[in-house]
Amino acid sequence: MKRIGSFGRRHPKKLILLAVLLIAYYFCLPKNLFKSPTATVVESKQGSLLGAMIADDGQWRFSEVDSVPSKFKACILQFEDAHFYQHPGFNPIAIVKAIKANISAGRTVRGGSTLTQQVIRLARNGKSRSYFEKFIELIWATRLELNRSKEDILKLYASHAPFGGNVVGIDVASWRYFGLRPHQLSWAESATLAVLPNAPSLIYPGKNQIKLLDKRNRLLKKLFEKQVIDQTTYELSLLEELPQKPYPLPKTASHLVQYLAKKNKAERIKTTVDENLQRNVNAIVQKHYQNLKQNQVHNAAVLVLDVNTREVLSYVGNTATTKEHQKDVDMVQANRSTGSIIKPLLYTAMLDAGELLPDMLVPDVPTQIAGYAPENFNESYSGAVEAKKALARSLNIPAIRLLQQYELEKFRDQLNFFELGGINKPADHYGLTLILGGAESNLWDLCKTYANLASTLNHFNTSSSEYFKNEFTDLILKTDQTVDFGKLSTEKTVFDAGSIYLTFQAMKEVNRPEGDESWQFFDSSKEIAWKTGTSFGNKDAWAIGVTTDHVVGIWVGNADGEGRPNVTGVSSAAPLLFDVFDVLPRSKWFQKPLDEFTDIEVCSQSGYLATDICPTKTISIPNKQNYVSECKYHQMVYLDQAKQFRVNSSCAELASAVSESWFVLPPLMQFYYRTKHPSYKVLPPFQKGCSNNSASPMDFIYPKNGSSITLTKGFNGKTNELILKLAHTKPETEVYWYIDETFVGQTKNFHEMAVLPSKGKHRIMVLDAYGNEIVVSISIQ
Repeated sequence: MKRIGSFGRRHPKKLILLAVLLIAYYFCLPKNLFKSPTATVVESKQGSLLGAMIADDGQWRFSEVDSVPSKFKACILQFEDAHFYQHPGFNPIAIVKAIKANISAGRTVRGGSTLTQQVIRLARNGKSRSYFEKFIELIWATRLELNRSKEDILKLYASHAPFGGNVVGIDVASWRYFGLRPHQLSWAESATLAVLPNAPSLIYPGKNQIKLLDKRNRLLKKLFEKQVIDQTTYELSLLEELPQKPYPLPKTASHLVQYLAKKNKAERIKTTVDENLQRNVNAIVQKHYQNLKQNQVHNAAVLVLDVNTREVLSYVGNTATTKEHQKDVDMVQANRSTGSIIKPLLYTAMLDAGELLPDMLVPDVPTQIAGYAPENFNESYSGAVEAKKALARSLNIPAIRLLQQYELEKFRDQLNFFELGGINKPADHYGLTLILGGAESNLWDLCKTYANLASTLNHFNTSSSEYFKNEFTDLILKTDQTVDFGKLSTEKTVFDAGSIYLTFQAMKEVNRPEGDESWQFFDSSKEIAWKTGTSFGNKDAWAIGVTTDHVVGIWVGNADGEGRPNVTGVSSAAPLLFDVFDVLPRSKWFQKPLDEFTDIEVCSQSGYLATDICPTKTISIPNKQNYVSECKYHQMVYLDQAKQFRVNSSCAELASAVSESWFVLPPLMQFYYRTKHPSYKVLPPFQKGCSNNSASPMDFIYPKNGSSITLTKGFNGKTNELILKLAHTKPETEVYWYIDETFVGQTKNFHEMAVLPSKGKHRIMVLDAYGNEIVVSISIQ
């Protein structure tokens, strides 16, 4: 320090200059050497390339590698810079030899640059080749050696070296020229890539094969002579062929790449996607696409989730169709009409609210609500059906009636909790069609919702009967992310575990597609809770399946919204669903959450709470206040001794009559119920002389009271007739039809009457042979 101080006093200007030079040297190297844009790179959980999007400058340039493959490192050091680990960034001996050789030849025949200098040259891309530029490269190279480790410098070179055309970096080069990951390259393949950056435009693969082969083989010989490889490896490597043309980069999950690039552009993303499963699902989708396109159905999407981690295991956004048929549209994220796919949410909500029992009969008859007349998919009616079977069979009319009973607005508000994309309008906008596909959502959010329900049930059974507060969370796509389920609580998150379990039990009974009807009889079968959905006009076919470990979601249709015949959840989406489940590990069925259940007595025929006069059975339901009424379909009747006629106090001594509990449905329900249940017994008629004050045995099927009807015209220009339909508990009874007190005809067995009323309001009355009367008022437009 004294000498420096003395020198400073004697030569202050030189000291200042020296300090300025040292400061300039310290700050001469940019913090970020490379600012070129990089590609968006998406990898599987195993580290394999699923797909990529080219960088903004049109170059295939991946982000910096985290390690340099050992074979490529050995090759590049022997070919470019054998003394890399000994020099300080430049090699004086190599520089002197290069200058002498170039002067002697009168042109540049040899370079003296080290790998460190080449990294600087790549970073200063576009600078003219001059001695001054060489001087700057040398200064920067020494500064880089002080700033970064040798391994870091090697990674910079491997990441930014040119490999011909628009291929930059070892990662892209190994995929483009050999279709392999860099660490999977052989010695011959590594040697081929090591010689490319030296003259990438001159020996681009597929061109100048002799020159490229000569360079590669000379490098292999050097590796053998330096004992880097043995003789057998050397001889076998010489036999390997050169790449003839670039391979296309993998497109194993192209729509996932597009999706991630929106928020992670120019990043390298390691996803949770399982490579083998993704390839299997791609093959399954392609197989089904070959069949679907015969019906001019061109698009499909599949999403596979891990229930316990919320990880996305497979993401197929569309089929390998054409641009004309919207192959680039990501149908995992696209909002489409939900069809019946959210019916299980209503079923769970009503169980959770204590307003539904699994075996409770729900009317399944022609229905008109405020001008809306829903129909079942098969356009038939059951009269009455158990709630769980209505869900399993995806019947529309029971769903509409249950939603009306539960209240539309209450259910719409509950859907907010699931954050279903596309369902963002008030209840009045959707009306009761909400449950049949009047709203739109996407495969991502629907699968997430079912995964959350399954996880709620799993966690309840493994956490001393408690719920996680953050159970309903988003899905995980990156390996560096995990789900935070929050703290445990005795309070349910949305639905209790018992209601979810009963819903899954009902969904397990859904009839499988053709060929799998007897699935439950095979030991290899998988127990799956699943649901299909079909939108109006056969535009969207859905299927979602749930097990304790996985959720599989399927959408099939045309991205442009064109409907096609026979495009249904059962026929189009479900076969794909079960093929995907076939490549997944088998899961155990959900464990029953015993702490959430209590036993009650219900009527064995109606499913309502038991009364003193109906046969009963014991069932388990969620342990909560129950708002379901007592059975209203059983009534005590009095019969004569022969049990042929009913009697009452007006015609018989009740003490001598036979009393019996009788299952009785209202006329309209009974009319359809009998067609599905031949064992149903109608009430016997009253004995002659008995007065009958019971409810009418008739009911209108169509029209309903207060209906406003518009009569259409046929192709011949004539107004079509109005068809009046009636249900009678005894169809063989004659009935008499009147419009505005005017007799228009009588019917027997099949009670239908074609009429042509004038515009305006009308009163339709029907009398049967026993004097029973029913009346409706309608308006003709």
